Amino acid sequence: MSAAPLRNDCFALPPGVNWTPLNEALERLAARLHPVVESAGSVALADAVGRVLAADAVAPRAHPPSSNSAVDGYAFLGPISDVPARLPLVDGRSAAGVPYDGAVAAGEAIRILTGAVMPAGTDTVALDEDSELVDGCLLLRGTLKAGANRRKAGEDIQVGDAIVAAGTRLNATHIAVLASVGIGAVEVYRPLRVGVLSTGDEVKPVGAAVSDHQIYDANRPMLHALVARLGYQVVDLGHAMDRAEDVQAALDRGAEQCDLVLTSGGISAGDEDHVSKVLKRDGEISNWRIALKPGRPLALAMYHQTPVVGLPGNPVAAWVCALRFGAPAMSVLAGAGWFEPTSFMVPAAFSKRKKPGRSEFLRARMVQGSAEAFGSEGSGRVTGLAWSDGLVELEEGADQIEPGTPVRYIPYTSFGL
Repeated sequence: MSAAPLRNDCFALPPGVNWTPLNEALERLAARLHPVVESAGSVALADAVGRVLAADAVAPRAHPPSSNSAVDGYAFLGPISDVPARLPLVDGRSAAGVPYDGAVAAGEAIRILTGAVMPAGTDTVALDEDSELVDGCLLLRGTLKAGANRRKAGEDIQVGDAIVAAGTRLNATHIAVLASVGIGAVEVYRPLRVGVLSTGDEVKPVGAAVSDHQIYDANRPMLHALVARLGYQVVDLGHAMDRAEDVQAALDRGAEQCDLVLTSGGISAGDEDHVSKVLKRDGEISNWRIALKPGRPLALAMYHQTPVVGLPGNPVAAWVCALRFGAPAMSVLAGAGWFEPTSFMVPAAFSKRKKPGRSEFLRARMVQGSAEAFGSEGSGRVTGLAWSDGLVELEEGADQIEPGTPVRYIPYTSFGL
């Protein structure tokens, strides 16, 4: 199964569009993406965790395969309406994995254990604690409906059911369902290859000697970790200095080796913003000015048929944009479809006066059922990233937040982290 490439103009904005509201930008991006990975064939179930299904998984066997008892007790043909009822016990029993090989006549009962196949002639089970044995007979003093305490064959899964849909990223619960019907291998997509590139003369890799006018590169390690945690294959494109030839060489490698490239820095219109210049010269670029704080500049481009997401250079803004735009975009490209992160309305544990005009994301964490915001909104305060366990999203309008005001909290786990 192969996938068509994205169109070169898929990120173009309509004429006259300037500032784009967050929700509108997300809707536009979702509508223009599709999977770019092909099927990798079948992999063993043991190796399938984290992979994306390329085809529906269809059940070759019912679950449960036979009617069985949900409890330890005694099986018979129900219902029991006239009580007390006395049912002679059949010699033998039905146990899980060792079924009774005979039939039970109407009006008789047999010992049965949890998970055991219901013997022929039975459809109802009385619990041990509701049963009394008297002179080789089962004595029942309470009524029972037919089918009580019995699991029907196929009541969970029927043969031919599509039990896990194509596009699902498999986790441990999916593995359990697939294994329950004997599926030992599944067809999956090839893992998405995501290139990560940092730029800037002031940026140096961790471990290098630095001067006071230089900073260590936080973005590339951060984005490496994010991409890997989301289950994609990281391609390290390194660091490019603020020279067009360096940026072009890095993007050329990305176009050759990757399905998507994430860059940080160099995407505005300044003298040294060479990422946007190279993308404009040799590709198709659209600078989406999104009404968003932090992270207004977001470059979406096609470079030699490879999509490029140009993130802001500031680590906090890069983090917010990588989560809100990058994570669902990568999910689509990888075959798993666009997703909106699960959010919760919770009481605020902070005060804030919000101005109108932009959506805002605050680094936040849950404390005793309320969302606490990081003490500084400055996007240069990287300590807030490790301090937080999610984001509070404030919509575009003006607002006055006080302790107890309901706010929208998005845990990082909602993005797949």
